[in-house]
Amino acid sequence: MTSDANPSLTDAACEVLATADARAKAAASLAAADEWRSGKIREIGETTPPDRPARPGKPELMPPGRMKRRGMGTLQGRISLLHAVAHIELNAIDLAWDIIARFPEMPRAFHDDWVQVGAEEATHFLLISDRLAALGAVYGDHPAHDGLWLSAQATADDIAARLAIVPMVLEARGLDVTPGMIEKLDRAGDSESANALRIIYRDEVGHVAIGKRWFDHVCAERGIDPLPTWRQLVEERFTGTLKPPFNDEARGRAGIPAEYYLGF
Repeated sequence: MTSDANPSLTDAACEVLATADARAKAAASLAAADEWRSGKIREIGETTPPDRPARPGKPELMPPGRMKRRGMGTLQGRISLLHAVAHIELNAIDLAWDIIARFPEMPRAFHDDWVQVGAEEATHFLLISDRLAALGAVYGDHPAHDGLWLSAQATADDIAARLAIVPMVLEARGLDVTPGMIEKLDRAGDSESANALRIIYRDEVGHVAIGKRWFDHVCAERGIDPLPTWRQLVEERFTGTLKPPFNDEARGRAGIPAEYYLGF
């Protein structure tokens, strides 16, 4: 994994972040997780992460408003959807390892949780990448947007803000929209793609739950009320809007009550 005789977890995290090739980044994520779980990596460490992770030369990054939408009734529409999901999952790999390296002061159990997230996001990316290949496409064929990493940069100074925005807003939004995508893929006869999204949806409930649990932990440590703190952080740090429909059932399983987002 790394040439350092005594690598730390933050060393491994920064190695993932510094890997540009998408499939190699996913492989590095899985390898780092294995080394942490096996005890080969023992210390958390203090290694400063880059402001931006290394990325492949493609896809071209565009503002979210310029992204084209295609229906899933055509092969190209399904490829476009899966490409967008692959891009989200690649970002999610970097987001998991960035939170580990950027906030090394957090408890060891926090790092255990985010190592798990990093490994699962890597598995998701490879799953969708393989599905794209089966459909005659590769990650990088279509433009993508940079909104996820802009949110990471906007919350790089505060663990409460990072947890409030990335898992509790951005990943929670995935819980809202993924069931509809699965249904449309099933209707289009693409059960293999639908099943890949079912795996991602199942795991993402757990990722949002991890974010909420550690947000509550940070708030308790600071002696502040989670609900008004979350609302204030969203107002200050999130440039988008929270809009329905909301998946109340999945959000509830992830530990986010409706009072957090209804009427916001």
